Amino acid sequence: MSRDYYEVLGVARDADDTTIKKAYRKLAMKYHPDRNPDNKEAEEKFKEVGEAYEVLSNADKRAAYDRMGHDAFKNGGMGSAGGGAGGFGGFTDPMDIFAQMFGGMGGFGGFGGGARRKADPRQPGSDLRYDLDITLEEAAHGCDKTLEIERLVPCEACHATGSKDGTAGFKQCPTCHGTGVVTRQSGFFVQQSTCPSCRGAGQTISNPCPKCRGEGRVHKDVKITLHIPAGVDTGTKLRSSGNGDAGLHGGETGDLYVFLEVQPHEIFTRDGMDLHCTMPVTFAEAALGGVLSVPTLDGAAKLKLPAGTTGGTIFRVRGKGMPSLKSSSHGDLMVEIQVETPSELSSAQKKALEAFTSTLKAANQPEATAFLNKAAKYMK
Repeated sequence: MSRDYYEVLGVARDADDTTIKKAYRKLAMKYHPDRNPDNKEAEEKFKEVGEAYEVLSNADKRAAYDRMGHDAFKNGGMGSAGGGAGGFGGFTDPMDIFAQMFGGMGGFGGFGGGARRKADPRQPGSDLRYDLDITLEEAAHGCDKTLEIERLVPCEACHATGSKDGTAGFKQCPTCHGTGVVTRQSGFFVQQSTCPSCRGAGQTISNPCPKCRGEGRVHKDVKITLHIPAGVDTGTKLRSSGNGDAGLHGGETGDLYVFLEVQPHEIFTRDGMDLHCTMPVTFAEAALGGVLSVPTLDGAAKLKLPAGTTGGTIFRVRGKGMPSLKSSSHGDLMVEIQVETPSELSSAQKKALEAFTSTLKAANQPEATAFLNKAAKYMK
């Protein structure tokens, strides 16, 4: 049995015309076949809400439905008017109802069955993507890179017209009759797709250029110089205007989008604008302190190491990180000290170290002393 029309639209039985129209608009957009390709259930719901709206939006049909229910529309219903939508004997194509509601689809692009666009043989070219690996040094200082890409460029033989004689010799496409689309109807549903003969242009070339086969563009390997600004990072996207594919028949050229990937560095790791590195120092340097020479992306920098520095201590070298992409500021370099334990000692070195160790007192190694004091009760 057919569902109650008020229930289909989700409105009360005393709903006014505005409420009914709003309910239909919402459901028709939700279940439209173009939004639900190959979805039979959605197709049925689209048909159902169209049927419900056709009845409830018409005062006479709604009055008949309120009195007799679905029987009002069976076997020609109310037999005085005959068949068809006007006589209650049938229902209008739901696509026609949809088109009437949305004014021929104006402002509601994307669905088939609506107003057709004006076909234009000159169509814009596609944007292109290029993935580029760069070093951390290149990201920090900026650089110029030469990219070699294959793209569509205007055909010189026909001056991008696509015509053998170099003039825009177009004729109406015999397949789509100039609309740029082909239409197929199956029952209630109408589907539109780009014309395969003219690729949506609506027109074809009378005397196509043999070099570009009438497209006005050809494939070519080209070299492009791209400037990489200082401060870029992995994921930065750069746009090179006009370096995408040339348009069809002289249409606007697309753009090239370059996505950057900063490669791992052998010394530094990056955290936003800051750089990090781990620097090994000798036991003597950590104990006695001094001035260290630390590496940066701009050359060596001086770092004062206090006497008694322990492993894991981090020092900040200001302004030696990465530059900002949007300002003149710089991040910092964070240097983590790693105290290296001597290995492969000779007999003489071992004796010297043992002699030195025998002179140490608790005050010389406060952390070890504090730990042993705390752990003493667990070691009995």
